[in-house]
Amino acid sequence: MLKEVIATRYIAPLREGGSLPGLVEADDLGTYVMKFTGAGQGRKTLVAEVVCGGLARRLGLRVPGLVTIALDPVLGLGEPDQEVQELLKSSGGLNLGMDFLSRALGFDSLAFGVSREEAGRVVWFDALVNNVDRSWRNPNLLVRQGELWLIDHGATMIWHHNWPGAQASAAKPYDASDHALAPFGPDVAGAAAELAPRVTEELLAEVTAEIPDEWLTDEPGFESPDELRRAYAEPLLARAAVIHERIKGHSDRAGRLRVRAAAGRTASGAR
Repeated sequence: MLKEVIATRYIAPLREGGSLPGLVEADDLGTYVMKFTGAGQGRKTLVAEVVCGGLARRLGLRVPGLVTIALDPVLGLGEPDQEVQELLKSSGGLNLGMDFLSRALGFDSLAFGVSREEAGRVVWFDALVNNVDRSWRNPNLLVRQGELWLIDHGATMIWHHNWPGAQASAAKPYDASDHALAPFGPDVAGAAAELAPRVTEELLAEVTAEIPDEWLTDEPGFESPDELRRAYAEPLLARAAVIHERIKGHSDRAGRLRVRAAAGRTASGAR
C-alpha cells in the first residue's frame, strides 16, 4: 500500500504536462507533483502511474517515489486560475503524488550520454508497458546528479481503456524508432535476459496491490478490485516473455543517427 499524505498547500501548476499536474506541499512536509483524478483520463492515468512506477522500481529503474494524496477541494477556493480551480474542485479525495525531484534537468540526448545497457533496460521496459510517450520529441526523462530518471507513465498500457480487446492489444509489437534512447544503440536482448525473468505473478501481485481500491471500483465487466488487479497483471506477464522479439526500429534509427553524426564531424573537419 502506498503511503497516504494530506495536501496542505497548492504551490503552482506544471503546464508542461497535458493533464495539468500541480506542485503541492503535504502534511509530511514533502513536496510532490500531484496528478488529479479530475484530469484527462481520470483514475486510469493514476493507475497506470502506480503500476508502471512500482514495476520500474522493482526492476531497478529510477522513478520518483509515489504517495497517495488526500485533497480537500477547498484548497482551490483561492486559486486565481479558473482552470486550476475547477481541477482542484473536481478532484476531491484521493489523488496521486510523485516525489518532486529538485535540481533535476530535462533529458537532452546531445548533452547526456546513456550506456547501451541502460538504454536497453529503458526501451525494454517501455515496450513491456507499451509506453508511447517517451519519444525524442517528449522524452519524459530527467537527469539528476548524473543519473537518469523515468517520469510520466500515464499514457501506458493502452489496453486498459478497452478491456474486451486487451489481449489482442497487448500482443502488438512495439515501435521504438522514435524512442528518446534509440540513438544510444540500446541492448534490448541483454535487458530482456536480465529483466524478463523477474516479471513474475508474485511481483505483479505486489505492484497491483498498491493501486487503491477506490480507483478500481465500478469498472464495467469486473466484480471486484482484485479481479481488475489480475486483469492488469495478465497482459504484462504474457508480454514480458516475448516483447523483446517484437521491438522494432530502435537499431535502425541508432545506425542512421550514428552515420549522420559521423558525416557531420567529417564535414566540420573539412571546413
